[in-house]
Amino acid sequence: MPRLFSRLLLAAMLSAAAVSARAAGDLVVGVPDNLTGLDPADLNDNISQSAVRLMFEGLYSLDRNMKLVPTLAESYDANETATEFVFHLRKGVTFHDGAPFNAAAVKASFDRAGDPVNHLKRQSLYVMIAHTDVVDDYTVKVVLKYPFGAFVNDIAHPGALIVSPKSVQEYGKEVTRHPSGTGPYQFVSWSADTLKMKKNEHYWKPGLPKIDTLTYRGAPENGARIAMLQAGEAQFIYPVPPEMIKVVENSANIKVFNEPSILQRFVSLNNLRKPYSDIRVREALNYAIDKQAFIKVVFSGYADPLESTMPPGLAFYVKQGSWPYDPAKAKALLAEAGYPNGFDMTLTGPVNTLAQRGMQFIQQQLAAVGVRVKVEPLEAGVLTAKEFNVPKPEDATITALYAAWSSSTGDADWGSRPILYTKSWPPVLSNLAWYSDPVTDAAIEEGLSTTDPKIRAGAYAKVQAQAWKDVPWIILAVEHNLAAYSKRLTGAYMRPDQQFSLEPDATLN
Repeated sequence: MPRLFSRLLLAAMLSAAAVSARAAGDLVVGVPDNLTGLDPADLNDNISQSAVRLMFEGLYSLDRNMKLVPTLAESYDANETATEFVFHLRKGVTFHDGAPFNAAAVKASFDRAGDPVNHLKRQSLYVMIAHTDVVDDYTVKVVLKYPFGAFVNDIAHPGALIVSPKSVQEYGKEVTRHPSGTGPYQFVSWSADTLKMKKNEHYWKPGLPKIDTLTYRGAPENGARIAMLQAGEAQFIYPVPPEMIKVVENSANIKVFNEPSILQRFVSLNNLRKPYSDIRVREALNYAIDKQAFIKVVFSGYADPLESTMPPGLAFYVKQGSWPYDPAKAKALLAEAGYPNGFDMTLTGPVNTLAQRGMQFIQQQLAAVGVRVKVEPLEAGVLTAKEFNVPKPEDATITALYAAWSSSTGDADWGSRPILYTKSWPPVLSNLAWYSDPVTDAAIEEGLSTTDPKIRAGAYAKVQAQAWKDVPWIILAVEHNLAAYSKRLTGAYMRPDQQFSLEPDATLN
């Protein structure tokens, strides 16, 4: 056991007696990073989004299986062309600041988030909206600029939660420090590493929530989060590094959460640049990586092979197959493409330990077929700038990116369009492979042209089949959700998009 982890665990256990006096209804969640804000429309990171989902709600939400659930809307109607959506709203709901929830509040929230003047990070969720109209107090109509069959899933995203218009009017840009939603928990305070919430005594579901207070506490060091859980200073922590799962499993009072996620791991190859513009090279790199060994070495077995261009768990997923480990075939394809002695490449990615472990594994595997890999880890801000500060394709400086993608809408649209559509090249969205194919583009557009599930299923089957054939990436794995929690806690889990979730009827005994 690492010395630092041992010290942290001992110190935490010494404080266990004090912790035991904590009220049964006080839940502490240990997370690896501090929150970046509390305005749903202005957040990109999963941790902050999971926190605001406890204070805010949307018209629809996604359950633990990423299926749509009516929330502030009871139902909706859509026209056949998927350009008009009418939402019938729940009555008797109020925001934490006392303002009424109604159609005017929905319009104000959508208009604010979608207005380019406000420069909010989740504006892309609203770009298809032409206008939002109040029909009556509890009916709102959204008219789109073009067909968008995934619209209801789109507004189930954490970036589309409804914000109190009263709080926006009162605090303006500072609403991120004065959040007011309709959710089961309401804001108390937020400091550098701690967010505190308390239960909403006027929540629209009678008798809920059951947990009195909820605290998010930032603890970047993995061992520190585990020590907090062991000592009772936290009742839920995530993520748990794969190599530490066995340590946690041996604790009598702790349960491990281990379920598949929809976070897919791959290497984006710049399809516009040599040598990756040659499909034989892209195929060779896929044959050169032992996917099962990758899962075992990098994730200690806590991942599954990625067998399509999107993971199971998303609507309209269709399994495509696998890329078997065949270094001899990889060498033959490289020779056929004009690289009998391999080539030099730079693999760029994040600086965190798990990402570097993955990149180093790929480096070792590709060396066996003559491909010499330089690993380039970059700090998050620098990496994001290199990815998206790219006005034209020829300006791209990343040619191979150790990447991950997760769809927080639960739909095949967000699992395909941002990373496979020609119009999603940076800086618009995240097609960092610079992949472009007319069949794929047409199928993505077909999938958005209607709300008919049969037509959409057929369209996204075409997307997956064509993109799998074109192999724009080195296809790797789907990570597991790894978390740990006290056996006293019920109703808490990690959603497949790797966001912490807490049911309103959750208990802590």
